[in-house]
Amino acid sequence: MTPNVTQSDIEIIDLSKIFGSGDEAFKAVDHISVHIPDNEFFTLLGPSGCGKTTLLRLIAGFEQPSSGWIKLGGQDITALSPNHRPVNTVFQSYALFPHMSVADNVGFGLRMLGQSRRQIQHTVSEMLALVEMESLASRRPAQISGGQQQRVALARALAPRPRVLLLDEPLSALDLKLRKTMQTELKRLQAETGITFVFVTHDQQEALTLSDQIAVMHNGQILQVGTPQGIYNHPAERFVADFIGDSNFLSATVVQTNGHSAQVQLRSGAAIRASLPSTLAAAVGSSVTVVVRPEQATLADQGVLQGTLEQSLYFGTDTQMQIRLADGELFNLRRQNTIGQPALPAPGAAVQIAIAEGAAQVVRH
Repeated sequence: MTPNVTQSDIEIIDLSKIFGSGDEAFKAVDHISVHIPDNEFFTLLGPSGCGKTTLLRLIAGFEQPSSGWIKLGGQDITALSPNHRPVNTVFQSYALFPHMSVADNVGFGLRMLGQSRRQIQHTVSEMLALVEMESLASRRPAQISGGQQQRVALARALAPRPRVLLLDEPLSALDLKLRKTMQTELKRLQAETGITFVFVTHDQQEALTLSDQIAVMHNGQILQVGTPQGIYNHPAERFVADFIGDSNFLSATVVQTNGHSAQVQLRSGAAIRASLPSTLAAAVGSSVTVVVRPEQATLADQGVLQGTLEQSLYFGTDTQMQIRLADGELFNLRRQNTIGQPALPAPGAAVQIAIAEGAAQVVRH
């Protein structure tokens, strides 16, 4: 079904990018098709080398595709040069001009567009207020912190009011505490400006925190697109489940299917019901992999899995347990720490595990 396209929707249609030729050819982007709606915080998530930055550069116009099309608001922009696309990019390095003040950096793109001094001053003041940098307008980049430089880079990219803002791992150079602060700022800026943000990261927690939708990439392809909750709770691929968060993978055999669920028998002999993605066909008798998140299982007097507690690791907010199942597989379980909880068994104790209703999910190998 073709989506209703608004002025800032991005449509990527059967897009590929091949570097080199012959035996040296490398397909960085492999026949990708995806729709990025207007006014969304859309994240391209994946490990290094998966093609996410190449895809971002294709949208920006810094690379030309080997095949396929890119549309913005229904207009084909595939052949347009970067300066003719209503798109701006924030780079990992910030790329601020060291000899210019903060205000001059923010206004640079507006001067290149030929705007009047009065227009530039008004927009620069507005952008600096947006990123809470008014008091540092006269300073140069070397005189401000890394987080402040990031704000200046964002203000400069937002000043021409692009329809789409592309962000290439802009927070990776910041320390953990500052990165958390800037995540909040990015989310606020996207909501306040209404501009479509396309954000590239390899940080799973960052993607879950910021995004309206996430596209998980691997080997030049998009494996799954969905909301953070949908991607986390209902991964369709083993790679997705393994890359985002912690997961337990259990070998199983399909006993019965019923629409979007299946009755499966685990290697231990226990039978459980697992969700079945609409994109995955699982015939009765076929071998499958079932994923269960560590926080979606608990110790119980009567559980579907039996094993031996090998160790418990205290992390303040929660405790993580490693349990060796009777069939030899290792199962990780996470318990939120609250006042008045019963003490955990000692390492070496026999334990049983209950899996929450709806927590088990069949995934593609």
